[in-house]
Amino acid sequence: MARIAPAVGDIDGSAWNACARPDDPFLSHAFLSALEESGSVGPGTGWQAAPILIDGEDGAPVACLPSYVKAHSQGEYVFDHGWADAWHRAGGSYYPKLQIAVPFSPVTGRRLLVREGVDEAAYAAALIGAAEAVVDQNGMSSAHATFVAPAQVPLFEAAGWLIREDSQFHWENRDYESFDAFLAALSSAKRKAIRKERARAQEGLEIVHLTGAALGEEHWDVFWRFYQDTGARKWGTPYLTRAFFSLLGERLADRVLLILALRNGQPIAGALNLIGTDTLYGRYWGCTDDVPFLHFELCYYQAIDFAIAHGLKRVEAGAQGGHKLVRGYAPVATYSAHYIPDPGFRRAVAGFLAQEREAVAENRALLDERTPFRKTD
Repeated sequence: MARIAPAVGDIDGSAWNACARPDDPFLSHAFLSALEESGSVGPGTGWQAAPILIDGEDGAPVACLPSYVKAHSQGEYVFDHGWADAWHRAGGSYYPKLQIAVPFSPVTGRRLLVREGVDEAAYAAALIGAAEAVVDQNGMSSAHATFVAPAQVPLFEAAGWLIREDSQFHWENRDYESFDAFLAALSSAKRKAIRKERARAQEGLEIVHLTGAALGEEHWDVFWRFYQDTGARKWGTPYLTRAFFSLLGERLADRVLLILALRNGQPIAGALNLIGTDTLYGRYWGCTDDVPFLHFELCYYQAIDFAIAHGLKRVEAGAQGGHKLVRGYAPVATYSAHYIPDPGFRRAVAGFLAQEREAVAENRALLDERTPFRKTD
């Protein structure tokens, strides 16, 4: 029998993590409960935690769904505002909806969290059924699972959910021994351009990497200023509260990489990353001084440096950003799944997705041809 808990923070951390598994820091109990305790999600935010659980015979959760009741479509990075407008024009109420996601994090990962050693497919199907029941029993318009790991897409598809496809830019580590080895795989012109960018960005600055015990409240004070500036320009109001960063440093310091640029010992820019088992996830950036190419240096090139040094397989530098292409970040597919119980609305969305999917695939193929890597044939 499935149940809804009031919050992830109300669930035993070890039990949640046994389902989430250790490879993805965004799914960890520490990360999700920090969002709740800091007030980044919860009352007044439009994100109401509603994790769905299925308990095993031992009384502990054997399957979990990181789900939220949403009152808007902000902070998701898979845009359905057009769907909401269409549903409202037809006289319906699109909100609240059920969102299966990590808030404010366009990071691909498992969404159907099942403890190892049990029938994963069966419990995954049960979680999907539970999400559908929440929508149906509460008269919601829809449920949306965003940035779904490719291996789990067929599970949603088998349940009849509509699949949406988009693209992100990721850097793949082809067993490079150094940044220069990565550059050697690029065309001569792109190689020279990146070297010039890095030299210009680093001129007169010191770049430092901070993680684990090296992180202190003074660093979060600095980064909070950077985050507020970027957030105000992009979203109007930043999603995360100052308290979230303190909790992140307190609970997940060893999974955090904060890259700072210093001028005369004073931080002028920073980039915040989370470290997965095989992936470095770039999340936030900000600055107080405008330095040419510094954004690319801290968010892309320094991330590559770190990934190579630590044997990570890839860098995911966040949503959007075609400018990543010429810097060695190639387009990859991302997926979301959508449950829409109204037959007419479902047909309309399915038609839209079919056209969108074709356009996305064509664009990704075009971008693949324009990567900066040397052509081998």
